[in-house]
Amino acid sequence: MLRYWLIICFLWVFTSSVAQVGGQRSYEFMNIPYTPGTVGLGGVNVSLANQDVNLVISNPALASDTLSGLVSFNYLSWFADASSVATVYQHDFGKWGNWFFGVNHVTYGSFDGFDASGAPTGEFDAGETMVTVGRSHRVAGFSIGGSIKYVHSDIAGFISSALAVDIGGAFIHPNQQFSAGLVFKNIGFVISDYSDAERSELPFDVQVGATYKPRYMPFRFTFTGYNLYQGDIAYFDPDNAASGEEEPGTLDKVFRHFTIGTELIISENVNFRAGYNHLVRQELKLEDTGGGAGFSFGVMFRIKAFEFAYSRGGYHAAGGSNSFSLTADTNMFLKRRAL
Repeated sequence: MLRYWLIICFLWVFTSSVAQVGGQRSYEFMNIPYTPGTVGLGGVNVSLANQDVNLVISNPALASDTLSGLVSFNYLSWFADASSVATVYQHDFGKWGNWFFGVNHVTYGSFDGFDASGAPTGEFDAGETMVTVGRSHRVAGFSIGGSIKYVHSDIAGFISSALAVDIGGAFIHPNQQFSAGLVFKNIGFVISDYSDAERSELPFDVQVGATYKPRYMPFRFTFTGYNLYQGDIAYFDPDNAASGEEEPGTLDKVFRHFTIGTELIISENVNFRAGYNHLVRQELKLEDTGGGAGFSFGVMFRIKAFEFAYSRGGYHAAGGSNSFSLTADTNMFLKRRAL
């Protein structure tokens, strides 16, 4: 464990001097939290083990025997006409191990098009799709996993595609309800760009997190760090200093790399979720009111072979996202058929 956390600290120190201005990368839809488990716990999670099959997309090392046979269908209602539909399934192939498969399609709706002179060119659609395949291998309390992702983007007929991999690790304590995860996300290259003039980049990220449930408490806590390969990710325009806007302080900048999530575990089949994302809060709140930006909440309950979940993520005073999922345990159906 000491060596594990030393590596994490080294990565933080080594990459803290690297910064990147927002809006310079493509395929940012890959970072949209589209499942209730992720949305409800602050938007990022790489350490909640043996709980949610959807989280194998966040960290492939979280794929385990307990998740095999689970299939989940997700729907995210975002802003305006933007929405996401996704499914995740994990299967045990015996000696070939446990493999998971995922498909996520994001549609942004229809738009009115105009040429350079302002003349209308008619409506156009925009959408992006990600297909994921991966597996993990576990030895004692440690697990390592990897996934490969094919990404396709179509915006008004301009098409781009890319190939990326995620490499993750996880530690699951054998006696305590503690788990930790580390993942390097979206390492890859662009296969074909929107045009010859474009130089699209994948949204690479380094994420680390820990989840812990005290033995005699009905709460489970999750802390996750993301954008760790960047140093200062706070946006500040020096031209606005004259109007009284203050540059974010050091502590504020540090907290923008972290999310906090809490679960109230009523029983094995019911729990409530709440989360806080400081980056979303600081970047999207209004000057005179926060409007719930950065805060999220959700609920999960199981009925026999089915699990239902809902979460709402707060982004702005004008609204937020609503995420729904239905997860089914196909093992129960197969057992009944065998009987």
